Amino acid sequence: MALRDIVKEGDKILTKTCRPVVKFDAKLAVLLDDMAETLKIADGVGLAAPQVGILRRVCIVDIGDDEGLIELVNPQIIDESGKQSGAEGCLSFPNQYGVVERPMFVTVKAQDRNGNEFTIKGEGLKARAFCHEIDHLNGVVFKERAERMLSPEEVEPA
Repeated sequence: MALRDIVKEGDKILTKTCRPVVKFDAKLAVLLDDMAETLKIADGVGLAAPQVGILRRVCIVDIGDDEGLIELVNPQIIDESGKQSGAEGCLSFPNQYGVVERPMFVTVKAQDRNGNEFTIKGEGLKARAFCHEIDHLNGVVFKERAERMLSPEEVEPA
């Protein structure tokens, strides 16, 4: 495993649509393992392949619950309901946060690192993270969805 550099705001790769994964091979496994290590060191809840410079439909989410790290290859949201609005940030936009409305519940269809299809449900933070990372795969960043950006004073813990 190796740490990957996280692409930052201004890099055009963050605005591009990712291509589907068609080869489920050792190269994909290395990418997923590297992304997991990078996410852990960066102390984030999700990371998408374009954030490490790879235009493939691959993302990972780990909100720190019992489910642990979730690998999503070629994910798509197949159902959503409810609404939640809250502060959101991104590893590619350090120290920037915005108020973003997302679904409260989502169902995602994806493949694992071996190409096996599965569905997974997310609620609350997990739903938000799934939506955020899948947006990255479509070239959409959270700032485009933000109702407003938060000032540093609004972000500081009391």
